[in-house]
Amino acid sequence: MARATTTRRKIITTVAAWSIGLLIFFPILWTILTSFKTEAQAINDPPLFFFFDWTLENYAVVQERSDYMRFLWNSVILAGGSTLLGILVAIPAAWSMAFVPSKRTKDILLWMLSTKMLPAVGVLYPISLLFVQFNLLDTHIGLIVVLMLINLPIIVWMLYTYFKEIPGEILEAARMDGATLKEEILYILTPMAIPGIASTVLLNFILAWNEAFWTLNLTAAKAAPLTAFIASYSSPEGLFFAKLSAASTMAIAPILILGWFSQKQLVRGLTFGAVK
Repeated sequence: MARATTTRRKIITTVAAWSIGLLIFFPILWTILTSFKTEAQAINDPPLFFFFDWTLENYAVVQERSDYMRFLWNSVILAGGSTLLGILVAIPAAWSMAFVPSKRTKDILLWMLSTKMLPAVGVLYPISLLFVQFNLLDTHIGLIVVLMLINLPIIVWMLYTYFKEIPGEILEAARMDGATLKEEILYILTPMAIPGIASTVLLNFILAWNEAFWTLNLTAAKAAPLTAFIASYSSPEGLFFAKLSAASTMAIAPILILGWFSQKQLVRGLTFGAVK
């Protein structure tokens, strides 16, 4: 009886997990399918699922109309640069909060996280003025700094959580052996927290890659990433759904592939320290 109940629970859990997964994945699947339709088929009522005339015309038009590789390279530079800069800033900050805490450490962490609740449009005007003043509009450097700052609270929070799982006695022993602060962070703390740091890097890279608000408002052409590439397929005449879907598929494909191949590392990092 107990075995039958356990089997029934496993079946229900498996069905529920697959149902939720398919529900979440369906918008991506629908976008990919639409990218292979003609514009007429894309707006057909009732919708066409798998039985339609598949075509690569939309991808050909997108390639002819836009320099996809330039947008892709800009996305790599912005996401990679902001992630690297964020990690360089966040590791010392998280180290100090985890191993040299003060009475206000938790308040500072909560304040940092609360900045994510601020609507981005609320600070668009002052940031735009700063960008104009320092000639940072449509530049990689300006966007890298902005993307780093908006994701920094999440990076610090995640690293702080991972660092708290590392026994402080190990770092104390390293200090007693003569390790400097730089050596302590680089050669003791960082290698021990590699799974957590790796998952933080992956998450921040994905967040920076998908950021649209700041990239659309602070770029024009030179530093425009794939989010601007997608937005270019919205025109005053309306949306071209098939071509928009093709552009969206080309934009999300690299990050989907990265997520697929790094999912084990991401899960390992997110569960880092969960089991003693």
